[in-house]
Amino acid sequence: MSEKSEEKIVLEREYTIPLRKVYFLQRTKRAPRAIRLIRKFIQRHLKVKEVKIDEKLNEYIWSRGIEKPPRRVRVRVVKTEDNIAKVTLASEEKR
Repeated sequence: MSEKSEEKIVLEREYTIPLRKVYFLQRTKRAPRAIRLIRKFIQRHLKVKEVKIDEKLNEYIWSRGIEKPPRRVRVRVVKTEDNIAKVTLASEEKR
């Protein structure tokens, strides 16, 4: 067997998450708020307990610094059998 046990995928979806609400906050707290907003959005739409955000998505949010996160982000979400959602950046090819 491999190190990682295979987790059964229950649901796989793509979302475009609007992050415009982030810009109503002071400049120095926008990127952390964007991450929290992504978590909240996924929990609301998929009814999961835990949301794991991929490192590449985190780097994309923080790519322009703490003050200027993107206005929206396209993500791919995979919900597993144990009620955990894994969020990754959608591939660049489909844009």
